[in-house]
Amino acid sequence: MRDSFKRLEREVVACRLCPRLVAWRESVPGTSAAHRGERYWAKPVPGFGDERAWLLILGLAPGAHGANRTGRPFTGDRSGPFFYRALHAEGFASRPLSVARGDGLQLFGTWITNAVRCAPPANRPLPSELESCHPYLVRELALAREVRVILCLGALAWRSGLRLLRERGAGLPRPLPRFAHGAVLSLDGSPALLASYHPSQQNVSTGKLDQAMLRAVLRRARKIGLRDG
Repeated sequence: MRDSFKRLEREVVACRLCPRLVAWRESVPGTSAAHRGERYWAKPVPGFGDERAWLLILGLAPGAHGANRTGRPFTGDRSGPFFYRALHAEGFASRPLSVARGDGLQLFGTWITNAVRCAPPANRPLPSELESCHPYLVRELALAREVRVILCLGALAWRSGLRLLRERGAGLPRPLPRFAHGAVLSLDGSPALLASYHPSQQNVSTGKLDQAMLRAVLRRARKIGLRDG
């Protein structure tokens, strides 16, 4: 059967490969006073967006009371309003707030996904859990044939992006480029990698990442995408 975004989404949502993550994601509902009584998604969170995207935004994993609750990446916790406000301001999203799956928000030329599809304890997936999820990311990029830029949010996403390029046959430089906010890796015949600090509550509250910085990275992504398009 030919692969498709719908088929991939069904397989991701049904996945139970990692016992630790399955147990954690399903134990979280009811543990937050702010969300007590709410119905949680509590399953792996699939990517979403424009299937003809030229920009793929790659995060780490769903938040326990964010995407694990709403079923959409970067939705439902404090990172969401900050993240989608920047996307909307730069023309990548139809509005500045994402509330839940099916709320009508649209992405333009953009696909958003995570290296790990289940919320991990303390936001720290194990290497084995990253390994289990990696084939989903490989399939996602294969389906998103028009992707020219991969924006990696955080060091772990950067490493996942480097692995994707290596497995696609890209000749990566040695030593491998290290993660840094604003770092760019452009190789002939492969999507460019672009790095940003993750829009986590900690990074935003400490000023490590602000709206101006994130919007500048998004503008850089567009510039690269237009150049390579």
